[in-house]
Amino acid sequence: MNSTSRPPVQGSPRALARDTRGRGLRGVLMPRLPRYATRAEKFDAAVLDTYAPVLDRFGERLDALDIAVDLVPRMRLDSATSYWSDEVAADGAVPLGRLVPAGVDETGAPTRPRLIIFRRPVEVRSADRLDTEQWLRFIIARLVATYLNISPEMVDPGAAKDL
Repeated sequence: MNSTSRPPVQGSPRALARDTRGRGLRGVLMPRLPRYATRAEKFDAAVLDTYAPVLDRFGERLDALDIAVDLVPRMRLDSATSYWSDEVAADGAVPLGRLVPAGVDETGAPTRPRLIIFRRPVEVRSADRLDTEQWLRFIIARLVATYLNISPEMVDPGAAKDL
């Protein structure tokens, strides 16, 4: 193996040759600006921020519930469907979130219940960050209420306003 393909060992003559003037490594290692957050990272943070007050309010009852974000719905869709079960939060024929009950996966292992929010359908309906937050409040309130078998108004009284 060629010695140039391996990284230099600290204290070796080759490592010292790279730092000939004692000023450290070449170039900037970390940028001075904060790291850019992608749309997916911003959406994930918004979901967690919206879910936090609900979790504080119903903490122990929601311990078994996982929350997840998926890009698009991965479920059988029928364009003629205008009615969804309580386990799906939708805007017309488009599902925005889904509550997947506890069950058993393909390998026979038990699964925990999951609240899944679909990112792209929510982003398409949102003009700005406040719209996104309002849609997330609606979706989370509806699905948590279904999970706890209570009304959505008990989860978040103002969640369904102005949608």
